[in-house]
Amino acid sequence: MEEVATKSQKTKTKTSMSGAAALVNCLIREGVETLFGYPGGAIMPVYDALFDQKEKIRHIMTRHEQGATHAAQGYARISGKVGVCLATSGPGATNLITGLADAQLDSTPMVCITGQVPGKMIGSDAFQETDIVSISMAVTKWNIQVTKAKDIPNAVAKAFYIARSGKPGPVLVDITKDAQFEKAEFEDYQTCDQIRSYVPNPKLSEKALDQAASLINSAKKPLILFGHGVLLSNAKEEFKEFVEKTGIPAAWTIMGLSALPTSHPLNVGMLGMHGNYAPNILTNECDVLIAIGMRFDDRVTGDVSRYAKQAKVIHFEIDPAEINKNVAADVPVLGNCKESLAVLLNKVNENKHENWLARFKELNAQEEEKVIKDELNPQADEPMSMGEVIKHISNISRGNAIIVTDVGQHQMVAQRYYQYANWKSNVTSGGLGTMGFALPSAIGAKFAAPHRQVIAVIGDGGFQMTIQELGVIFETKVDVKILLLNNEYLGMVRQWQDMFFEKRYSSVDMVNPDFQMIAKGYGIESEKVTKREKLEDSIHRFLSHEGSYLLEVMVGKENNIFPMIPTGASVSEIRLE
Repeated sequence: MEEVATKSQKTKTKTSMSGAAALVNCLIREGVETLFGYPGGAIMPVYDALFDQKEKIRHIMTRHEQGATHAAQGYARISGKVGVCLATSGPGATNLITGLADAQLDSTPMVCITGQVPGKMIGSDAFQETDIVSISMAVTKWNIQVTKAKDIPNAVAKAFYIARSGKPGPVLVDITKDAQFEKAEFEDYQTCDQIRSYVPNPKLSEKALDQAASLINSAKKPLILFGHGVLLSNAKEEFKEFVEKTGIPAAWTIMGLSALPTSHPLNVGMLGMHGNYAPNILTNECDVLIAIGMRFDDRVTGDVSRYAKQAKVIHFEIDPAEINKNVAADVPVLGNCKESLAVLLNKVNENKHENWLARFKELNAQEEEKVIKDELNPQADEPMSMGEVIKHISNISRGNAIIVTDVGQHQMVAQRYYQYANWKSNVTSGGLGTMGFALPSAIGAKFAAPHRQVIAVIGDGGFQMTIQELGVIFETKVDVKILLLNNEYLGMVRQWQDMFFEKRYSSVDMVNPDFQMIAKGYGIESEKVTKREKLEDSIHRFLSHEGSYLLEVMVGKENNIFPMIPTGASVSEIRLE
C-alpha cells in the first residue's frame, strides 16, 4: 500500500485543451494580468481562448502593433513585470520589430507572441507568411518557433525566464496556427528557473569587490556614473546608502534617471551629449570612475579615445559582454548590482569629498549663468521655452509624476529640468531613440500604475508617428496627460542643421494639423497655449483634470538645447553655447 501511495503522489494531473488555451493558461500562471496586441488571422485561436479568460487577463487593443510593443515596454518599466504583447503573422509580426529593437537596447523584459501560418505551409510564401524568427533574431534576447501544441508550455516558460533574468530583454515566441488549434494533454504548468548553459547571474567575486573598495577608499576625486541597471536590479536602498556612505558625487545616464531623487545633494546631474556641464567636464578630471549598471554608450562617452584616461575605472555590470566593450575596466565587478552593492557597503569607508564637490558647484554656477537661467526664465519679449513649461509642470506636480518622454529636444529638456522625486519615474527610449515611443508607452505605464499620475511629454513630430494610439484612450478612458511641446520643427534635427550644416534646413519644417480637433475626435479635452501669461493656469487645469487631457504649448521655433557635446568631441569639449 505504501508503494502504491508513492506512485500516486508522483502522478501528474493532465488536462486536454487546445494549444491556444494552453498558451493563455501559461500566461495566467506567469502572473500576466494585462497584455497589449492586435488580432489577425494567424493569432485568432489565441484571441478566441482569451475570450474565455476575460476576468483574469485584460487585453488592450492598440491601433498598431508597434504601439503594442511600446505599451508593453511602458508597462514593464513601471511595474517591474514582463510586458506582453500579441500580433498576427506577416505585417503584424514585422510591425513589432522597432519595439523589439528598442526593448533590446534598453534591457526591457518583454515577451511577444506571434501567430504563424500552419506548419505545412511554412516556406510556401503563403498569405501573410514571414520568417519572423530570422527577422527578429538580431533584436531579441531569444526567440523560438513552436509547431506542436505540446511544446507551447515549455517555450513560454523559457521565454519568461529569459526575458526577466540577468540582463533583461525581449523574447519572441512564434506559434503556428495549427499548433494553436491542436488538442493535446497538458500537465500542470511549471515555471522555468534554470536553463543549461545559460548563466544570467554571474557569481560575485570577493576579490573584485575588495579591489573596488580599496580604490574607492583611497580616491580623492571619485565619480559615480549610474544607469538603468540600478533600477532593473531594484537596488534602491543599496545604491542610496552606498552614495551617502561614501559621499561620492553621482551622475546619471538618461536610463538611470530617477534611481536617485533629483534633489539629492550628491546627485550632480545628467551625463552625455546634452547633459550637465560639471559631470561631463569632471569625468576627465576624476581619479576613480565608478560605473554602476551602465554600458558606456557613445552618447555618454563622446570620443572614447579621450574618455577618462586619467581615471581608474570600476565597472559594476551583470553582462560580461559589456565589460571592456567600450571602456576598459581596471576592476570589473560582475553580478547583479543590488547584490554587489550590498556586499560592497561593508567594505567601503564613510567619507566626504567636500573640496571635490565644490568643484561641481563651481561648474554648475557657470551652466546656471549661461544656460539654465535663460531656459527656465526667458525674457518677457521672448517666446516660451520648453524649459519653463517643464519647470511649471515639475513645480505643480511636485516632482511626483511618471514622466514618459518621446525623442528629441523635449526629451532632453524634460530630463534636465523635471525634478524627479520618486523611484522609477522616468520612461524613455534611450538606446534606439524611437520617435513615437511616448504616447503608447505612457498608456502602458498608466495601466501598470493607475494610482500615479502619468505625463507623456511629446514633440509635434513624434506625436504624429503613433497618434492613432489616442484610440486606446478613447476606448479605455485611461487617464494619460499629454504635454505637446510644439515648435513646428523636427527640433533636434533642425538644431544639428543649424550648428553643423550652415542652417540649411532640409525637410524639418512641420506643417501640422489642428491637434485640438484631433483630440476632440477622440473625446479628449484639450487646450492650446500661445501666450506666457496663460501658461501656469493652463498647467493647473491640465494636471487637475479628471481623465486624459492634451495641452499643446507653442514654444520657440529655433531654440537650441545646451549644453552640447558635438559628435566626435571629447566630454571635455562640451559647449555651453
